[in-house]
Amino acid sequence: MSKSYRALGLAVSALALTHLPAYAQTKVTNEGISASEIVIGTHQDLSGPIKGWGVPVSNGMKMAVEETNAAGGVHGRKIKLVLEDSGYDPKRAVLASQKMVERDKVFAMVGPMGSPTVLASQDILFDAGVLQLFPLTAAEFTYKFDPAKPQERLKFNNLLPYVESTRAAVKYMIENKSFKKPCIMHQDDEYGKNVLDGFTQQVTAMKMTPASVTSYKRGASDFSAQVAKMKADGCDMVVLGTVLRETIGAMGEAKKLGWDVTFLGATPTNVLEVPALGKEAVEGLYAASGFEIPYEDTAKGKVKDWLVNYKKMFGTDANTQAIIGYNAVMTFAHYANKAGKDLTGQKMLDALESGDKFQDIFSSPPTVFSKTNHLATTITQVQQVKNGRWVLVKEGLMF
Repeated sequence: MSKSYRALGLAVSALALTHLPAYAQTKVTNEGISASEIVIGTHQDLSGPIKGWGVPVSNGMKMAVEETNAAGGVHGRKIKLVLEDSGYDPKRAVLASQKMVERDKVFAMVGPMGSPTVLASQDILFDAGVLQLFPLTAAEFTYKFDPAKPQERLKFNNLLPYVESTRAAVKYMIENKSFKKPCIMHQDDEYGKNVLDGFTQQVTAMKMTPASVTSYKRGASDFSAQVAKMKADGCDMVVLGTVLRETIGAMGEAKKLGWDVTFLGATPTNVLEVPALGKEAVEGLYAASGFEIPYEDTAKGKVKDWLVNYKKMFGTDANTQAIIGYNAVMTFAHYANKAGKDLTGQKMLDALESGDKFQDIFSSPPTVFSKTNHLATTITQVQQVKNGRWVLVKEGLMF
């Protein structure tokens, strides 16, 4: 071999190495995989302020594990789910994550609950090479990763993010209903700020100025000042960066004032509990949404069977939260199957980043990730409460 060829070979090798680090050095655990099972973990709020989310999410996850195992598991391995209660407390989420990594030797953390709890505990997972998959928060930190920090590559999210979904829904409403004075009322925390960002970005992009921007403290129950201000400011559409109680409270206040204005909720308002508890106060509410909410008397095929089975297992009707929990485990099982019989952490990571699509039974947009994008989808729907039920108004929306 001539000197120049050898030098060229060395130069090419060196060049290849300089382009590798971000991907090459991600450490992924092989813990939790045995000949007979795959151990996955999750922390949920089963006793605290958002147990109305945590309990049905956990139920949906248990149902998916049972279904997958009954069908032969993942290449013959049964899924074992370790479930811990965080009480929506970051300190408890940290302790639960440490236990699951050190004692239970989990292979992946699937569907953990809540922005503050997930944020507090995720570095424990990354340091141990444990994948953090499909957490129950649409905050940006759950899917945006710095390629210079290879362990951040272990995070993936399949929920609709608040900023993008709010933008898509606001764009649709303004274009189709010719609103001139858009306004927003939002919770003054990380979630509310994300909704505010989406609203502000879209209104600015459409060369409009918000007629009113107002906020409230998390846990507040009186919205009379905010609603009176928005009415005085002449709002014709109000975006709600609210959850359950605040959505009902704000719309009830508007009805009390005899103020006929259009309300558009961010994705957390798009749950069965809002029309069930809000009754006529929330009639006409629009909301950004990721997938259609099924009802047992109108559902068909697999979705109908799923609703019936859920009720049989847990003695209560399934809701959006149960679907999200179920899908988290089903999505995990899909990519673990794709990773092959000799499952390893690296093969699981490769399967997730392969661009392979997962399609759920609920007609959601398909889940697909790549090496550079760990967010599954930003495709948004708009739904509306009509006669106490969520009805699809428009699907396939982008901004």
